[in-house]
Amino acid sequence: MTIWDKWEKKRKRRLPIFPDVERMIEEMEKEMADFFKEIDEKLPDESASETILPDGSIKKEYGPFVYGYSVKIGSDGKPVVREFGNLKPDYSAEAKKPYSLQEAREPIIDVIEEPDQIKVVTELPGVEKNEIDLYTTNRTLTINVNNPHNKYYKQLDLPCEVDESSASSTYRNGVLETILKRKGEKGPGKSIKIE
Repeated sequence: MTIWDKWEKKRKRRLPIFPDVERMIEEMEKEMADFFKEIDEKLPDESASETILPDGSIKKEYGPFVYGYSVKIGSDGKPVVREFGNLKPDYSAEAKKPYSLQEAREPIIDVIEEPDQIKVVTELPGVEKNEIDLYTTNRTLTINVNNPHNKYYKQLDLPCEVDESSASSTYRNGVLETILKRKGEKGPGKSIKIE
């Protein structure tokens, strides 16, 4: 009996107080259980760590798997959707799986456009300042964190050209804030020191 079968058996013991609401909850729980069973069958074995329990059985643990998106209205009035995480949907015709699993997560990023500068706020929980590598060109910002437990990577296209020599960055409490001044001419790129 799998963990999902035990969970399904346990959830059937409830007494329905509101039958319609209970039915809807049961349908959602069944869909979630089916989804997790499908993922459990399709995940590659190298993405799992195994633990031997005191009774001799083996418990497989996967993850962490993260997927989400943020939506914000850009300066042009159009919605800007940014995905984050390491488990992304893959709807292409040649895809063998309905998802794409990367080793490094894309962090949650917010880009704030101001008249004279661009501010990029990035959430990087669980890392130290010295584990973060930042690189900018006049049109991109690359964030790379190579921590054994928390790997992040994102190459962000900036909304306008910036002066890479004016870049500054601070990191406090898991939040990286990078400020880039707007510019019109091209430059060779620059590594950014984090304060």
